[in-house]
Order: sequence, then C-alpha cells, then structure tokens
Amino acid sequence: METLKLAFFCWESLHSTFKVGGLAPAATELAENLARMGHEVHFFTRGEGDDTTINSVHYHYCLPYGDNIVEYCRTMSTMLVKAFRACDTPAFDILHFHDWHVVEAMHLLRDRNTVFSYHSTEYGRHGGNFGGWWEFQEISGKEWYGGYIAKTVTTVSNSTKTEVMWLYNVPEWKVTVVPNGIDPSAYRTMVDPGEVKKHYGIHPLAPVVLFVGRLTYQKGPDLLMQAIPRILATRWDVQFLFAGTGDMRGYLEGMAHGLPVQFLGYVADTEHLRLLNACDLVAIPSRNEPFGLVLTEAWSAERCVVATDVGGLSENIDNYINGIKVPVRPDSIAWGICHLIDDPAYMQRLGKAGRRKVMEKFRWSVVMERMLGVYKKVLSGSLR
Repeated sequence: METLKLAFFCWESLHSTFKVGGLAPAATELAENLARMGHEVHFFTRGEGDDTTINSVHYHYCLPYGDNIVEYCRTMSTMLVKAFRACDTPAFDILHFHDWHVVEAMHLLRDRNTVFSYHSTEYGRHGGNFGGWWEFQEISGKEWYGGYIAKTVTTVSNSTKTEVMWLYNVPEWKVTVVPNGIDPSAYRTMVDPGEVKKHYGIHPLAPVVLFVGRLTYQKGPDLLMQAIPRILATRWDVQFLFAGTGDMRGYLEGMAHGLPVQFLGYVADTEHLRLLNACDLVAIPSRNEPFGLVLTEAWSAERCVVATDVGGLSENIDNYINGIKVPVRPDSIAWGICHLIDDPAYMQRLGKAGRRKVMEKFRWSVVMERMLGVYKKVLSGSLR
C-alpha cells in the first residue's frame, strides 16, 4: 500500500498530561505503529507545551476549556480542526477520529475520508443503564452522529459492533471489527515475585490477586471486593492489590475494612509491569468491557485471568484454555479465583496459552493489516 498521510483526532495520548483510560494506549500505539511502517501520522490531541514529534508521530496540542465535559469537547474540537488545517498541505488522505469527544471536529471535516472508531459507548460505560442526566443524552447523541456521518466505522470487538448497530442503527456494512493491538514483548519482564510482594508488605509465598483499571462501576471493582470474604474462607492468605483511580475509591475503601486489600492508586508504567509479572492471578470483574486491554496485557505477561463473561472478554477468552469466564456476580468471581489459586501449574498453563493467543491474534502486525484494509476501502470508495 502506498504511503499515506494520516490525521488522528483523540482527546488523550500517552505523551501528554491527559491520560484517562485505555483509549490513550490504543490510539497512541496504533499511530506509532503506522508511523513505523512509513506513513506520515499527525496526532491532534490535548496537551501542554509546543507541538513535537515522538516515535515518528507528529503531535499537535491544545488546551480546551468549558464548564462541563460536552462544552469542553466542543472547544477542543474547534481547536483541533484549526491545528489540522494548518497541516493540511498536502492534503491528508485519511482522518481517523477516536470516540465521541472529537465528533464535532469530524462534523466540520465530514466531506473528507473519515473513519470513526468506537472504543466504547456511553451506554456501556454506565453498565447498561441509559441514565436520565443531560450529559448522557448529549454524549449518546454524539456517538449516534459520529456513526452516521463517518465514511466507515470500526469497533474493538464484535460485541461493540452489535451494540452500536443496536443503539445507533449503524448498518452492518459500515462496521469493521479491528481489535486493539499490543506488543507482547513490552509486558513480559523478569522480576523476583517474592521481592515485589515484600515491597508491599506481603509474604513472598502468599498468592496475590491483581486488579488493574479505573475504580468505576463499569469495571466492577466492587464485585471483586464483595467476592473477597468468600475467597478468604477457602484460602485465608490471599492478598489483593487494586491499581488505579476512580470515583468509587472511597466507597471501596470502606468495604475493604479488615480485609487484606491495598489500594495503590495510579501506578507508573514500570511498576505496572512489576506488578503484572509478580502477581499470581489477574481479576477482571467488569460489568461491561468493549475490549479489555488489561486482558492482553496480562496474557502478554503470561498471567492467568479470571474475567466476567461480557463483551470483548467473553469473545477473546477460551474458557478453561487461556482463562476462566464467570457470570457478573461476586460469588462466581470468588469461585473462579478459588478454582485456580491452589494450582500454580494450572495457572501457568492458562497464562502461557493466553500469550500464544496474543501472538496469533493481537500483535500489531496482525492488527495493522486489518486497519490498513479499512483505510484502503475508504480511499477506493468500495465501502458496501
């Protein structure tokens, strides 16, 4: 395929102070892998400081403002389009927009070759509740409009494809599933698990269950917390580490009183890798999960997982082969963890099988081929 000039619009990246969730690594690493292939990639996003080039990607920053999230994203979109127009000679081939935050930018550029990626939906982020507050209605409306005006749409899983077709009447011919990619070598590192555990005041031989993610209703940390007493009734020495921040932290800390639980807050990338490679099991108790980057990160580190049977987790985990899927219930999560925690050899087999699946399906070389196929369809006009 000929070299392309690509514009990415996303409200967060790995190379700014604004990083909220999985969208930052998903979009940033996609851009950087495209740049490594020789494409010219410009990334329009929030951030402080001057425009810069990192890993061959040209980053253009703005500092939006607004009294609420909707107004904030409106001003951001206007600023990003202004920065885009200053770089549009020669013209960009493809304009790739990530999630609802930048839909108003896509509206201003809707006559161009546009791709809109749903990394999640507002409905999904609120655990399947439509909600009554005005922001939910506004954001859902922008998600509908993004799917309507884009030349083509991508989703990170088949479940998200079904969700946007159901919620927003996006026709099936318009949607291509392109999963998030990962570099598995970046997540497998040699650590002494005992030393890492001792750093957190945990006995080197005590089994550790790790939760990584936002402490929000969607991610289900409360479900794992409710499962802990049941787990301890079977295996008294299990320890639990929660890495991440979110609006549920205070509530969860109240639930954790007297339990072997530590809340680590935000952890740097290096410490995230140490924890991932030192823990015995990764728990993913999400109520809704369009893809679940933590799954492929855990697999890349050869960690076994117990995950709820939802969304991308359900699609990608082969039950009892590379992980265990359970219903979205505290007692089921407890059962899954107890089923594994006394059998290190079994956990190791599941983790190794997970890494094999990453190598087959989620390496960047595989994902890039699918995304470039989407761009090619847009450029050729053969979308149906």
